[in-house]
Amino acid sequence: MNNVTATRGQSYEIVSIRSAEPPQGMEGSNWHRYVISFNGDDRIEGCRPGSMSVVTRAVEEIVAQLNERHAGKKGRVQLIPTPSKTAKSSARKTSS
Repeated sequence: MNNVTATRGQSYEIVSIRSAEPPQGMEGSNWHRYVISFNGDDRIEGCRPGSMSVVTRAVEEIVAQLNERHAGKKGRVQLIPTPSKTAKSSARKTSS
């Protein structure tokens, strides 16, 4: 059983990738099950066909994309709309 362990420091990381039986209803003999975690708590589990190296590269890409998406979500921002410049300039023209 082959396992790949994650590099720490990212929000999403690979916990493991190992050989597995095909999912129910699927054919083939070269399947792998992977586990991705978010800060060690929440888990994403999946299966992919292919060699260990192909599946590892694919799961690394998934983790990179998840971390890119997560990086843009630092916290909530309260957006307050401001009056447009055209509305301000037309208000000045009518008041003169």
